[in-house]
Amino acid sequence: RPLSGTRGSRRVGASGCWRRQWKQLSRLQRNVILLLLAFLALCGLLSFVSLAEEWKALEGRSSEELNVRPANPPILPAPRKAEAKPETLPGGPPQRPQRHFRRGPPKLQMRAPESDAKDRGQDAAAPGAGAGGAGWEGAAQRTSWRGAATEPEQGTRDPLRKAEGTPKPSPQAARIPQDPAQQNERQQAVVEAFRHAWAGYHKFAWGHDELKPVSRSFAEWFGLGLTLIDSLDTMWILGLKKEFAEAREWVSEKLWFQKNVDVNLAFHLSGDDLFLEKAEDFGNRLMPAFQTPSKIPYSDVNIGTGVAHPPRWTSDSTVAEVTSIQLEFRELSRLTGNKKFQEAVEQVARHVHSLSGKKDGLVPMFINTNSGLFTHLGVFTLGARADSYYEYLLKQWIQGGKTETQLRDDYLEAVEGIRRHLLGRSEPRKLTFVGELAHGHFSAKMDHLVCFLPGTLALGAHHGLPADHMELARALMDTCYQMNRQMETGLSPEIAHFNLYSQKAAKDVQVKPADRHNLLRPETVESLFYLYRFTGERKYQDWGWEILQSFNAYTRVPSGGYSSIGNVQDARNPQPRDKMESFFLGETLKYLYLLFSDDPDLLSLDAYVFNTEAHPLPIWAPA
Repeated sequence: RPLSGTRGSRRVGASGCWRRQWKQLSRLQRNVILLLLAFLALCGLLSFVSLAEEWKALEGRSSEELNVRPANPPILPAPRKAEAKPETLPGGPPQRPQRHFRRGPPKLQMRAPESDAKDRGQDAAAPGAGAGGAGWEGAAQRTSWRGAATEPEQGTRDPLRKAEGTPKPSPQAARIPQDPAQQNERQQAVVEAFRHAWAGYHKFAWGHDELKPVSRSFAEWFGLGLTLIDSLDTMWILGLKKEFAEAREWVSEKLWFQKNVDVNLAFHLSGDDLFLEKAEDFGNRLMPAFQTPSKIPYSDVNIGTGVAHPPRWTSDSTVAEVTSIQLEFRELSRLTGNKKFQEAVEQVARHVHSLSGKKDGLVPMFINTNSGLFTHLGVFTLGARADSYYEYLLKQWIQGGKTETQLRDDYLEAVEGIRRHLLGRSEPRKLTFVGELAHGHFSAKMDHLVCFLPGTLALGAHHGLPADHMELARALMDTCYQMNRQMETGLSPEIAHFNLYSQKAAKDVQVKPADRHNLLRPETVESLFYLYRFTGERKYQDWGWEILQSFNAYTRVPSGGYSSIGNVQDARNPQPRDKMESFFLGETLKYLYLLFSDDPDLLSLDAYVFNTEAHPLPIWAPA
């Protein structure tokens, strides 16, 4: 009916209209609307409570404090300010780091109880280090305590007791030459690069997760000393026994209840029981992650409380997360005699094997921890979130003495799926690359992470898989080298797009502005190591030498350490990002050192298999 022009009459008329429309709705529709309104009200209340707490915390602080303190301060005490002005790389002040992915097992969200953090106090400070540096960009956020609360199992049994009848490592596994006098010139250059990076970490970030070399400070992810832990076996391989001993002392005295998943992997090289004991303790603390309806592990677990839960924003885990822990947990069971670690991860592997939603062996990127089913179907990539699933199919088969044929068959099917759906060729050099497939649409996009694949294919061919895998490995290795060579700095971007059309003066490798950063990643030099080890062709060593020289030219920080850079296409202004990832010491320099070695018995690939974080595990001898 017509409404008058007064404000009150409009309200009455609108109210009556709404009542009639409401009554015309079904009971189900009305219930859904009421539920949504209640949910929105709850969200608003929670947001208000959160903001109120932040406002209350800010009261009484000076403007200076507000400018320098992070909203979520790290658990460890703040570093002291640098005594001198930090040296800078060409290109001006560093940019704020962007979130990125790393290949390998999940870095589970871990936080010890507040009381433990307080008890540590200043224990993580570097011995004798005078300057900690300022700035907290990239510091870890406090993790949620919510989730399915379960008590971590505490191992009370002798951690070194072996299970009866468990596989034994290959007899070759103990042969690790360690004579620094036999290092060639290029290996010595790697050792020098490691010492320079380690000096920066020791001086400005000792006991913390990552070095911020430009600001002479550090960043925390979990407060676990990730760089130190990640570097243990690299120091042993490079013959840096003094540095190794000092790092071991920190692990023994400072690690407390926070254990890094890769600690146990130094045990095989040094024979030191300390690392195995730490690894079993940490493994026990990770087990609550597997207590899900589907047995697909949660991505987040609190090792101090035993609380495990999915991320706040989803109940999904990535496929790479849940299928990149098998090598480590299987080996932990073999060493300790406790089969629960191996049983948990092999149950996950069997479940993923049985799932629908694959495409000729290719898997989606996400899996739901409640239903146990793949989600986001129809999207296939060998980059972030899926990459190491394929790597671990092959490496588990090798680790177990080539007896688990299901793993081999799944890997072979996946390689054929890659050939059929993901391979492309660029112009003008006809480079073979691995793209992505989204709901039938092919994209000529290739993450630098995918450069692990040439090495994996070569490893499979070496262990008796089809010879044409080596041909594909060579072709992809050329592509990964060109991803570096065609950049002005000689360093690969994080993501490349390949030109598919013949264009005058066009390069094969195209880079978008958001993708032109370099994080000191290892994947290219990792594959160069495998290709050289299996072919003996010197060009692979020469390509690795070029990359090392580029790291020294564009990422080395004079005061110690190496920094990721924001622009690989600008040699004059590479834009240092003030962050040295732990994998630069744990993986990149390790693979370069092994690449430059002419000794095939230095971590023989017939005796060891490297996990996705470049830590060597012994191959089990056939039963």
